[in-house]
Amino acid sequence: MKIKKYLPLTVTAAVLICTILFSAISNSKAPMTFVNNSVIDDSSSANNLSATNDNANLKDEEMKGVWVTYMELSMENGEDKSEKRFREKFTEIAENSEKSGFNTLIVQVRPFCDSLYESEFFPYSHILTGSQGKNPGYDALKIMCEICKSYDLKIHAWVNPYRVAVSKTPSELSDNNPYIIDNSLGFETEGGIYLDPSNEKARQLIINGIEEIVSNYNVDGIQFDDYFYPNDINDCDNQSYEKYREKFGNNCMSIDDWRKANVNLLVSEVYRTVHKTKENVVFGISPQGNIDNNDGLYADVKSWCTCGGYIDYICPQIYFSIDNPKLKFEDSLESWLNLEFADNVTMYVGLAGYKAGSNKDDGTWLNSNDILATEYEILQKYDKVNGFMLYSYSSLFEKDAAEEVETLRKVITTI
Repeated sequence: MKIKKYLPLTVTAAVLICTILFSAISNSKAPMTFVNNSVIDDSSSANNLSATNDNANLKDEEMKGVWVTYMELSMENGEDKSEKRFREKFTEIAENSEKSGFNTLIVQVRPFCDSLYESEFFPYSHILTGSQGKNPGYDALKIMCEICKSYDLKIHAWVNPYRVAVSKTPSELSDNNPYIIDNSLGFETEGGIYLDPSNEKARQLIINGIEEIVSNYNVDGIQFDDYFYPNDINDCDNQSYEKYREKFGNNCMSIDDWRKANVNLLVSEVYRTVHKTKENVVFGISPQGNIDNNDGLYADVKSWCTCGGYIDYICPQIYFSIDNPKLKFEDSLESWLNLEFADNVTMYVGLAGYKAGSNKDDGTWLNSNDILATEYEILQKYDKVNGFMLYSYSSLFEKDAAEEVETLRKVITTI
C-alpha cells in the first residue's frame, strides 16, 4: 500500500486530537492515551486494522444488493403486529429479492435513535408497534438474520447514526430515548432532532450500539447512509464550537474543518470497533452520488476512500439517469473513479430503482426502459466497481418501473 494514502489520515488524526481533548468525559471501551501528539489506544490502530484486513470477501463476490427501508418493514399501520406476521412479511421480502437476482439485503435497523432489536442503548422502534419504546415481543433483527441465511442472502445492518427525529417522525419519542434522557447529547434544527457529532457521549453511544449489533447478531456488514450533519445545522452547535475555540485559541480549526473532523472520528472508531469485534464483518457508507454535495454534510468521502482505516466499502448513491442534463450517471461515476482508492476499500454504486419509469431528472427516465440495466452494464467495465445496490425493495413492484426492473433482473441473473 502506498505511503501517501495514509498521509491524509495522519493529518486527520492530528487534527482530531483537539476534538478529543476538549471533551470532558470518556466512556470508551478502548482507552486512549497521548504520546508526542499521537493517538495511541490499547488495541490495534485503524491503520493496522486496514493493513491486515484485505476484505477478500468483498472482492470475491459481486455485490447485488437491495435496500430495505424502515417504511418497507413497518408494522405500525397493520392490524396484525405479531411475530408471525413479521416473519411472513420479511420472508416474502427475502424470497422476492433472491428470485430477482439479489444476494444482499441492506436492512434499516436503527432509523431514529431506536432499534429493530433488543438493545441496551436504544428503545424499540415505533415501526414495529406504532409506539417508540414498546416491546413488540420479538427480536426483528434476529429473525431477519435467520431468514436471510435460509435464502443464502447476506445482510447488512443499515444505521442512521445521528438522526433522532425528522419532520415529526416519530410523532413521539419514548421516555427511554437517549435524547429524552439527556438532551445535551443532541440539538434541534428547524427540520428535526440530531445527536451532536461533537459530543463525545453521543459518539460513544453510537459506537456502543454498533458493537452491540456486531456482537449479538449474525450480520455480514454495517452501513451508514448519507445523513451526517443536517443541511439546516446553521448555528445549532455554536456553543460547542465556542467551547472548543476558548480552549485552543489560535490553534483551533475552522468550524467547517471541526465538523468534518467530528464525523471522521466517529467513522474511524466505528471501523475499528467493527473489526475488533468481528474481523469478518465489514463497514461501509453510502453517501450522496454528487461527490461535491457531501461537503455540505461534512462527510469527508475523499479521505474515507483514499485512506486506510475508515471504511471497507463506499457505495455512492448515483441516482441519475444516463441523460440527466444536470449531472449524468457516467459523469458522477467518473468523479468517484478518479479517486485513488486505498487498497482495502471496495466500491459499489447505488442505483435509483425508485426513479425508473418516472418523470424525474427532467423526464429522462422515460427515454427508454433499460436505463438501470445499461447503468449496470457500464459498471461492469470498471475493475474498481464490484457491484451495486438498488434503492429500494418497493421499486421491484412499482407498476411504472416494471419494464426497467425486469430488464435489470434478466441482466444481473445472466452475467
